[in-house]
Amino acid sequence: MSAKTIMVTGASSGLGEHFSRILAADGARVILVARRIGRLDQIARDITEGGGSARVMEMDVTDPGSVERTFSKLDGPLDVVINNAGISNSGSALTQDPADFDSVFDTNLKGVFLVAQQAARHMQETGGAIVNVASILGLRVAGGVAAYAASKAAVVQLTKALALEWARYGIRVNALCPGYIETPLNADFFATEAGRKLVQRIPQRRLGRLGDLDAPLRLLCSDGADYMTGSIIAVDGGHLVSSL
Repeated sequence: MSAKTIMVTGASSGLGEHFSRILAADGARVILVARRIGRLDQIARDITEGGGSARVMEMDVTDPGSVERTFSKLDGPLDVVINNAGISNSGSALTQDPADFDSVFDTNLKGVFLVAQQAARHMQETGGAIVNVASILGLRVAGGVAAYAASKAAVVQLTKALALEWARYGIRVNALCPGYIETPLNADFFATEAGRKLVQRIPQRRLGRLGDLDAPLRLLCSDGADYMTGSIIAVDGGHLVSSL
């Protein structure tokens, strides 16, 4: 990643924060993007104090004006965008508030499109890579997450469509589909009986760790993946091929 400039959306926590830290440790110039500037500042300080390069930019991925303004402030080449910002909710589709459904799609689908569009305009003359973070729930479904699953399935198709359109500009568009990754936010659930039963349905019989995503992410960001576009990479311990 040395000398690459990489933008990571949703960088204030979770996967986005982890991706930002490992890419900076690899030598990338990382642009941390999110709405929570205070948290981004702390992560950027950690990175720079460790000898890395990090810049903070505020962006609301659901707001076309915010996305356009952020990209207009870039003062150099942009090699990679990690389109990671996303939200989820759960509950019965029968009683789901349409506003909650819209909120999930605004962030997970429209936000991915708006960022990818601006990134592609920035990369049109130089080429580059866009990595959309989808989910195995975009490829198979689970109960109680209809809006999230539908939005991530749309991200998978959007990835393929953009890869087709933008290949002529040397822009690669791929998707990373994590399975169930252990984080502080879901630890309590996976300690319950229902959570333990879910883990037993994963062929490797364990949850993913954040570090399990590092090598696939590095591949999609690197020049070694120069002939990969429209690819959908699942990192899920075999969950997608588990018995029905």
